Amino acid sequence: MPLVRISVSNTVSAERRKQIADSIYDAMRSTLSIPEGDRFVVLTAHAQDELIADPHFMKMQRTNDFLIVHVTLRKGRSTEIKQSFYKQVAQLLNERANVDPDNVMIVLSENGLDDWSFGQGEAQYVLNPPAPIPSA
Repeated sequence: MPLVRISVSNTVSAERRKQIADSIYDAMRSTLSIPEGDRFVVLTAHAQDELIADPHFMKMQRTNDFLIVHVTLRKGRSTEIKQSFYKQVAQLLNERANVDPDNVMIVLSENGLDDWSFGQGEAQYVLNPPAPIPSA
């Protein structure tokens, strides 16, 4: 059920954009226990003056390859699971799309089951709650 928003530079090729989206989906599947097919991604490419980040904040060495991953998901995952997700995303992006881990910013926003409607004007998870989220 996560909604993923990815912001990249408009210099990133279409092939690399796909690698980025695929890497994040695979990391969510392996660490956040999302079901297969639960893939909702908005990938936006920005001009250099529209994607702004301090190149050295938190002692990073950011370049023009900087990207932001913002995931909205159901609340309830432990800090350990979130840390595992962050690590997996950075690793897969580095391996598959040649994105240095310093260039990966991830933000998680959590909400409840009644905050989702997948269509038909209904909150499907209120009517049919999904399986509980694993806590570890």
